[in-house]
Parts: sequence; C-alpha cells; structure tokens
Amino acid sequence: MADLLPDVVREIEAHVAEGGWDQPARLFALVDTAELITREPQLAPALGAAGGITPLEQEELPDYASLEELLAGLAWPEDVAGAAVVVERVILPPGAEAALPADEAEALRVLSEHPDRQEVRLAVAVLRDGSRHAALRLRSHDADADVLHGPDLVPGLADSLAATLEP
Repeated sequence: MADLLPDVVREIEAHVAEGGWDQPARLFALVDTAELITREPQLAPALGAAGGITPLEQEELPDYASLEELLAGLAWPEDVAGAAVVVERVILPPGAEAALPADEAEALRVLSEHPDRQEVRLAVAVLRDGSRHAALRLRSHDADADVLHGPDLVPGLADSLAATLEP
C-alpha cells in the first residue's frame, strides 16, 4: 500500500486545487479499496480496480481553534488504513520567523505584510505502517507541474497526523 501513497497524495491535492485558494483545512480517511468494495459493492463501478487506496473526505469536521487542536482530538477506527490532511499556510524563509514579534496579533500583521512570505497548500498523508508522503503547492507557482512531492516535506504535520492513527 505504501507504494500507492504518492499517487493518492497527488489525487487529493489536485482535487482540492480544483476549488482554488483560501479554503479551510480538508481531512480524508484513507481506506483499502478492496475492503470498501466488499462493504459497499455498489461503489465498485466508480472505484474501478480493487487494489488501491480510496480517500474519503470527512466533510463535517468538529469545531476547532487550530489544526493542531483538530488533529489532537481525532482517532480513526481500525478499518481506516491512513489519513490525509490538506491545509493552506503562509511560510517565511529560514530565519525570518525568529524576527517575528512575540505578540500573536502583531506577529500575524508582520507575517501578512512580509515581502518574502509564500502562501502554500500542503497535502500530507500517512498510513498505519508509518509510510508518509506530502505535496507542496506554492500560490505563486500554481501549476500541477510545479507541485513539490516527497516523504519528508512536512515532518511535523505528518507526525501529528500519524498520531491520529495510534490506538
């Protein structure tokens, strides 16, 4: 299943990208397609081959103050093979974050006006076996061909997401 994860992340990121920018966080359960078809045989024509991973978007998320709070409150049932999250963030070049003021409101103001800030969309997925993959799309280079991919692009977010799969 781990070898399928990069394609699943590409699929999820492209799906979210179709909706444009300025979206809230989106959360997906990753399930074994064969098991899903066994439970829901009417889905077989839409899902095609049974040897994959199917992302199922969780549309009604609980209220949360931060993504960290949302993930800390999640626990997936055993039949969920993995999870994925897509979130938009503003990032600064290395070292620039150290210069942000301690006051949160002031830091947000400085961040929003910083000339070197980059708006990004992060798509991160993890499986119960520890496999992980991520995609990063820059708003300034908003083309499918420019999306960066790799297993270690966003390790902190991947760790937080992996914790939702622990018993």
